[in-house]
Amino acid sequence: MPRTKTAAPETDLMFLLSWASHALATEQTAGLADLGITPRAHCVLYKALDGTRTQRELADMCGLDKTTMVVTMDELEKAGLAERRPSATDRRARIIHVTAKGLEVIAAANEIVERIQDDVLSSLPARQREAFTGALITLVNDRLASLVPCERPPRRPSAK
Repeated sequence: MPRTKTAAPETDLMFLLSWASHALATEQTAGLADLGITPRAHCVLYKALDGTRTQRELADMCGLDKTTMVVTMDELEKAGLAERRPSATDRRARIIHVTAKGLEVIAAANEIVERIQDDVLSSLPARQREAFTGALITLVNDRLASLVPCERPPRRPSAK
């Protein structure tokens, strides 16, 4: 009779990626707090810098659902960091524009995020840093690029 495998996998990839993501998000949330933005708001501002992306495109680029994107944009507009402007090609769409104040905040935020990421990656030997980030990019752009259909998908934790 074949023996059923009851032991957990030696490496719990989901736990490792989840913990790393949560720890990094927490550190970036703390680091960005003095600027009055969250990692989620940083992502939206950063990706909106070219002034050509719609609210929907930015939501997709930042992995945000429609409701979360609306709340994030409401917060950014209230803080005077970004504006929704009508699209010249689609009257239903809004292009996100980063304000002058938003440009100042994103410059400071980018320095904080870069410092944190450099510090985190400094835990790895130099030869492993590029391999590690390259491997993550490959996974996210290839095997993990699309979500499988799931009746009850897990909720993404808030970056707030």
